[in-house]
Amino acid sequence: MTELPRHSVSVAGVVTDDHGRVLVIQRRDTGAWQLPGGVLELGEAIEDGMCREVLEETGVRVHALRLTGVYKNMKLGVVALVFAAQAFGGEPAPTEESAAVEWWTVAQVKERMPEAFAVRITDAVYGDTRIPRIRQHDGVNLL
Repeated sequence: MTELPRHSVSVAGVVTDDHGRVLVIQRRDTGAWQLPGGVLELGEAIEDGMCREVLEETGVRVHALRLTGVYKNMKLGVVALVFAAQAFGGEPAPTEESAAVEWWTVAQVKERMPEAFAVRITDAVYGDTRIPRIRQHDGVNLL
């Protein structure tokens, strides 16, 4: 029997501060600026995975508020579940996975991140809080 292609599921958290800035990381492996997040582990609850990934990449403890979007990288087959999240402990700092952790304005996000990643933040910050967005991209641009 031929092995069928499989999707990977990732999770990410949009954490905002009292000034409306968003917590972002610079990945150690690629140098790219993105939301904190990563691959959901087998047997792990979705929201628990998002909280774990944000903590591992930023040092900040969060809890999920709501699902804000579902994004599929059509080239890689990665489906990302993005949540608005609220911080309740810890201090942002670089980790083994993140070379830098910073608070950015939405304007900085739009300027410095590829569209496929910036839209996850704008959907969470400006989108309808009742309905998650569903989008496809090629890793850089929306399709």
